[in-house]
Amino acid sequence: MQKGQIRVHTENIFPIIKKFLYSDHDIFLRELIANAVDATRKLKTLSSTGEAKGEIGELRIDIALDEQAKTLTITDRGIGMTAEEVDKYINQVAFSSAEEFLEKYKGKEEANIIGHFGLGFYSAFMVSERVEIFTKSYRDGSKGVRWECDGSPEYIIEETEKEARGTSIVLHINKESEEFLDADRISGILEKFCRFLPVPIYFRDKQINNTSPAWIRKPSELNKEDYEAFYKELYPYNETPLFWIHLNVDYPFNLTGILYFPKIKQSYEIQKDKIQLYSNQVFVTDEVKEIVPEFLMLLQGVIDSPDIPLNVSRSYLQGDPNVKKINNHITKKVADKLDEIFRNDRKGFEEKWESLGLFVKYGMMTDDKFREKADHFHIMQDVSEDKFYTLEEYRLATEALQKNKDGKLVILYTTDKVQQDSYIKAAEARGYKIVRLDTIVDASFINQMEMKWENVHFARVDADITDNLIDKHENSECVLSETDKTTLKDLFTSQVRELHVTVEVKGLSPDSAPVVATRPEFMRRMKDMAALSGSMGSFYGSMPDEVTLTVNGNHPVYNSILQDGDQQHKEKQVHNLADLALLSQGLLKGNGITAFINRSVELMQGNKVVSNLENA
Repeated sequence: MQKGQIRVHTENIFPIIKKFLYSDHDIFLRELIANAVDATRKLKTLSSTGEAKGEIGELRIDIALDEQAKTLTITDRGIGMTAEEVDKYINQVAFSSAEEFLEKYKGKEEANIIGHFGLGFYSAFMVSERVEIFTKSYRDGSKGVRWECDGSPEYIIEETEKEARGTSIVLHINKESEEFLDADRISGILEKFCRFLPVPIYFRDKQINNTSPAWIRKPSELNKEDYEAFYKELYPYNETPLFWIHLNVDYPFNLTGILYFPKIKQSYEIQKDKIQLYSNQVFVTDEVKEIVPEFLMLLQGVIDSPDIPLNVSRSYLQGDPNVKKINNHITKKVADKLDEIFRNDRKGFEEKWESLGLFVKYGMMTDDKFREKADHFHIMQDVSEDKFYTLEEYRLATEALQKNKDGKLVILYTTDKVQQDSYIKAAEARGYKIVRLDTIVDASFINQMEMKWENVHFARVDADITDNLIDKHENSECVLSETDKTTLKDLFTSQVRELHVTVEVKGLSPDSAPVVATRPEFMRRMKDMAALSGSMGSFYGSMPDEVTLTVNGNHPVYNSILQDGDQQHKEKQVHNLADLALLSQGLLKGNGITAFINRSVELMQGNKVVSNLENA
């Protein structure tokens, strides 16, 4: 029997390993199983080269839990170790056998080793008061070896009886970590980290992993049903995805995976962190923002790359040029796929736009290279027709009517076609084209595109009276005298005190509304974004609503109002007209609505009394 001290490269490394190496203690099981997978795949490589003689038999990994003995055992039937190898690879912390093996067998198909650091084994001491290794090398004439350590630098290594080739790691779980003696807890960890490992893993006589997930197979081997079945395996409660992209790159970096576009019926259903990162089929993390462009965090699926550099816990990315290359590649693949669908099946693309639009708009705002491609397949839906426009199609359709005096295209849009119905109808009567921009990202999207699209301006359909939506028309003919204009302006100003209101009297069409409420485009946009953003909310959100009431002096209703000798009745009629206009902008609330209803009933009753008197 040999005794000695673990040869560490840093003083007091064991306390660091036990307490600080991994943020989540359940990582220990992933690390030990990943080592077992490495040992198994090494054996397959050696067998394929003829260095491992004889039949290798069934290759599997078994997880055994003994609640009474308080042990958790991980057993593989892989390459095993001799006493010298145990001394070299276990007793010298951070000396990685995997790295040495990779160098020797570089280019061999099975030499796909997960471990890179040599510290993974020592994660066992985070949950164990004592760890034993029972191992036997594949080499002819090898003898069994037992190694034991209690988490101090002292260890024991001795010869032992062991019939089968491979390694068993026995963890004697410490008192603070007895949660890992619960079968359900272990099942949950295995499900999280090991569900797609390439070697069969058994727990309680049941295989818990799919060794051949769809992303490691060639696209030519898969059909629609295969992709949808794998999606259900990942997200069993989700609807069938819209479509998917299969990543399969081996130069200048290695990357495989499948990214799915999920159905998103409402903007509030947006969820991030649904992409899982794997390294050679070992789960690493679902926080992939450094690898996947931010706007594609709305996608779901799996990416797998052994070229993504990870630290010892395999949980956080380190700076590396490959990460940027992978990021750019994924962006290009997504843009190419969307462009292909748009060109080959525009109708299907339009039908999916409610979900796709969020991805596309988010990408156009955050990634200029993506935007350059997306300009060709980004579409806007006409509010009244089952019709979609690209930017160029909208420009051609509105060329004659929707250019302002600066020569800019004015894109008219609605955020709520029900509430803004009267404004939409007035604009359509002029021949204008109005599009829907009513998702959670559109307020920001509009601002961004005005800066990035050349000679384009957006105007919400209720941002001004219809006459002024494209250009200002200050010289409108009004049938009222200057005295009557002043009277009406004073009446409206005095009746609306709660808001920051500007009143103007203009000569609009007699068929237009008697009064129109509009809000400045810029300020309304800022307040819309403030509602979604805590950072701007404190500034713009606290500012009073600015409203312009445009009184249509040509509307016949003002003939009777101006001639009404009852001042109170006149003021109530004007107040109701103002409230109707404010209601169309969603600015009449609470007590204001109650007062409007009561006043309306009162006016109707007054008119009924007058009518009865006249009939008498």
